[in-house]
Amino acid sequence: MKKILLLGYGNPDREDDGVAWHILRALALKMGLPAPDSYEDDFPENPQVDFAFHLQLTPEMAEDIAQYEYVCFVDAHTGNIPEEVRIIDVESDFQKSPFTHHLTAQSLISICETIYHRKPDAALLSVRGYQFLFSRLLSAPTAALVSDAVDIAWAWMTARESLNPSKS
Repeated sequence: MKKILLLGYGNPDREDDGVAWHILRALALKMGLPAPDSYEDDFPENPQVDFAFHLQLTPEMAEDIAQYEYVCFVDAHTGNIPEEVRIIDVESDFQKSPFTHHLTAQSLISICETIYHRKPDAALLSVRGYQFLFSRLLSAPTAALVSDAVDIAWAWMTARESLNPSKS
């Protein structure tokens, strides 16, 4: 079984909606790995941590996440959460959505548990997005939150004894 999956999602062509890719890239660099220059490029392979970035979560991802002990979902939020950067545990909870292309991390964990009888220890790292215009650049307020998000993700990973904290 694989150790950790960092699964970011969002639309990098919509400004802050793509913050997850920037966070994953910064984490790869913190680990001393080469980082992709574009969200269209693959992240480097690592024996302990896998990186994945997608435009949205899909039910088919349940098969992939069933192979991990730990999954950290990374996404933007629009201010509906009081904290600018927050990490919470993700429980298995299938949630119906009126949107045809909307799947939550909780629903994906529920699908994984139902079909594959596996429930990885999962968390959702959510970062405040301020602007969602057509640009690949982050707004200044969201860009300023990336380092805090990286620190929180790093602490989450090291708490699971999967990285050597001396690499920071």
